[in-house]
Amino acid sequence: MHGSLTKVDGRTKLPNEQLSAQKRTKPATQATRRTTTMSAASPKKVLMMGGTRFIGVYLARELVRQGHEVTLFTRGKSPVTFQIPDDNDEFYAEYSSKIKHIAGDRKDAQGVKEKLSGKGFDVVYDLNGREASDTEAVLNACGDVEQYIYCSSAGVYLKSDEMPHCEEDAVDPKCRHKGKLDTEELMDRSNINWTSIRPVYIYGPLNYNPVEEWFFHRIAAGRPVPVPNSGLQITQLGHVKDLSDAFMCCLGNENAKSQVFNVSGEKFVTFDGIARACAKAAGAPEPELVHFNPKEFDFGKAKPFPMRDQHFFTSISKAKSLLGWAPKYGLVDGLQDSYEKDFGRGTFRKAADFTTDDMILEKLKKVVVA
Repeated sequence: MHGSLTKVDGRTKLPNEQLSAQKRTKPATQATRRTTTMSAASPKKVLMMGGTRFIGVYLARELVRQGHEVTLFTRGKSPVTFQIPDDNDEFYAEYSSKIKHIAGDRKDAQGVKEKLSGKGFDVVYDLNGREASDTEAVLNACGDVEQYIYCSSAGVYLKSDEMPHCEEDAVDPKCRHKGKLDTEELMDRSNINWTSIRPVYIYGPLNYNPVEEWFFHRIAAGRPVPVPNSGLQITQLGHVKDLSDAFMCCLGNENAKSQVFNVSGEKFVTFDGIARACAKAAGAPEPELVHFNPKEFDFGKAKPFPMRDQHFFTSISKAKSLLGWAPKYGLVDGLQDSYEKDFGRGTFRKAADFTTDDMILEKLKKVVVA
């Protein structure tokens, strides 16, 4: 016997699931444990952990536009600023002159303390923390900040037969994002004003994960697109600029205190649908889709498809209701933005690799026409 069961949003929760969800999701009306008064209207001294690869590139620009002082903490291995297609020369000159930078390794707790202590940051955007120890070092160094806003992942949810995933759903302590779960728990017990954002699949210009780029490579080469099983698996993509907007909506927002928010696109899409949407965004003919059973192959450590082979999508109702946020990009226009400002210009993070494709096509006796 599991004891008493509870209905949440029409779904039955077991006691242990309720506990794991309640530990991370609190009523928006719950009073914060801090007395600091926030105001998004007043300029903030913002520390961003990361900021030179993807999400932070867009978020830092918006923070500067709104008059905040932004300092990026990175290892210093990549340029601190660089011009992107969205920038005109005048804006980029202003932006690059205002961004501050601290070089360091966030894994070095002592180094973090030495470089961040006494800087007087009001707000921290933690975009690249993977383990609780990463965030703990920043909290110890920065002290009494007004707000700590963290980038988590929707990958923390326990696989379920009932979808979409909501913020109060059970999480998987054995998932590969366990470090992010540990970080959410750390923030919750650290007597700070925190917010955690859980994106699903993020896409957009500069994406370093092979999401849309994987499809664009195959479409550009005129090759069939291998899709596991039926191709009807349902998932969800969110544009990086919509994610940046959601992070901005947390700033100084009383409704964001001690809350977790799912953030992604408005609509769900099948794997087959992503392939067709990518082709449409690239102005290419509809691709040939080849469905395969992954269990019939030994791919070793190679990934034959860029997404987890399951239904995986979330409800974004809470973020829309409490943050006053809504995604601006539909799937096709978002993919078009990504294509025109990145892959379509000949820029991408990883070169095409069709090794697993060829294994699939050979077994299925499909011929690629050059």
